[in-house]
Amino acid sequence: MNKTTLIQYFEWYLANDGSLWRQVCQNAKKLANIGFDKIWLPPAYKGASGKNDVGYGVYDMYDLGEFDQKGTIPTKYGTKREYQQAIDACHQAGMAVIADIVFNHRMGADAKETIQARQMDWNHREHALSDEETVEVWTKYTFPGRNGKYSDFIWNWDCFDGTDYDALSKRNELLEFNTKQWDENVSHEDDNFDYIMGDDLDFSNPKVVEELYRWGKWYWQMCRVDGYRLDACKSIDFSFFEGWLRSQGEIAHTTPFAVGEYWSGNVDDLNQYLNHCNHCMTLFDVPLHFHLFDASNSYDRYNMSTIFQGTLSQQQPEYAVAFVDNHDTQPGQALQSWIQGWFKIHAYALILLYRCKAPCVFYGDLYGIDHDHIDPVPHLAQMCWIRKHYLQEDIEDRFDDWHCIGWMVKSEHPIVVVMTNSYGNQKTFHVGMPQETFKDIITGNEVRIDENGNGTFVCRDGQCGIYLRQADVQKMKEEVK
Repeated sequence: MNKTTLIQYFEWYLANDGSLWRQVCQNAKKLANIGFDKIWLPPAYKGASGKNDVGYGVYDMYDLGEFDQKGTIPTKYGTKREYQQAIDACHQAGMAVIADIVFNHRMGADAKETIQARQMDWNHREHALSDEETVEVWTKYTFPGRNGKYSDFIWNWDCFDGTDYDALSKRNELLEFNTKQWDENVSHEDDNFDYIMGDDLDFSNPKVVEELYRWGKWYWQMCRVDGYRLDACKSIDFSFFEGWLRSQGEIAHTTPFAVGEYWSGNVDDLNQYLNHCNHCMTLFDVPLHFHLFDASNSYDRYNMSTIFQGTLSQQQPEYAVAFVDNHDTQPGQALQSWIQGWFKIHAYALILLYRCKAPCVFYGDLYGIDHDHIDPVPHLAQMCWIRKHYLQEDIEDRFDDWHCIGWMVKSEHPIVVVMTNSYGNQKTFHVGMPQETFKDIITGNEVRIDENGNGTFVCRDGQCGIYLRQADVQKMKEEVK
């Protein structure tokens, strides 16, 4: 079976002690043994908030924790050398490294500029609320701590379409710069969803695009990453990444793995974007995330048999990266839509042990989130291991009931999954293997296959059962500590 398994190796509230890259080095072999073949690392460059920046307030993309800028040399995650060592450790363990790339907004400028701009309506961003007026904006990036090393490119207001703060009036407002307009080839949410925050890059400016290509070449040569997680695709010219990824592939002499974040629960938006970018990347299956979120909050009112309907995993599985939660959906974040704990095993069984081609496991689910007193998801590492060793393409579906669904993976090492969002229930499968004993890794319940090769597999109230042959359970326990 053509399958891969990613891990997003960070969550929002990690300690800002510069230790993550060292942690990656320590855990790389164990992660690969569990079953991960790709690791998504957080943005590695200096953010506007220095060591407190998760990485999405981008200041200097050439500073990977090397220069004294924003009050620190290391980033939140460590130094440049430690980052390179973490990448090497992942490669030695057999994992591809997926780098988080944030292009669309910059923050923490070094100087202000006085220009003309007009105020725009946040909810209708093509609609001006004022005539052009004089404003002071933080748009000059000179990077004095780096002093021109690696690149002498200076960002100024002409590299951007707009920003969200006028230092002259000391007001937060959406500003579109004189002679500029929002990039057209983006999501039409709020009329035009080019702008997110900070200083918004002008992707129609050739010198901006040239610098992003130049940086991409430098970054790969410096770090030798294997692929890219692309931030905020709905706000970047839809034609940009096809060329940029092609350029990165030419440098690396291979086609890099890429997954884009297009945040929309409407699968039509995702399908449309894939067409626009000529399927140059996969996309996170946001519609499936919202289905899982709705199911976890609707309890027995949710029709489990429809959980994959209207998702990218159903419609274009080769271009879908399924996930349960991430750094944006966790409690307290901008896109909070956290899957309730009772449904987490259900959700991960659905993306890891069914037909999803490239599921992504969240750090906060594997290790827990201390900030919010959230425990790790039970049996998650075991599910990843089962996926790696036993999952095959031949699957018999039983998505035939509102409350109870199940499936059987047919192979020398069968997997049977049964789950319910209501009262305890069961499914009967013809497994073959008469007199064989299967065991639920969640509850320890055992099922004896009858002389005709049939077994009835149960799950308790609101739970999920994952059954393997007894010998396969034992092998899993020996390898997943």
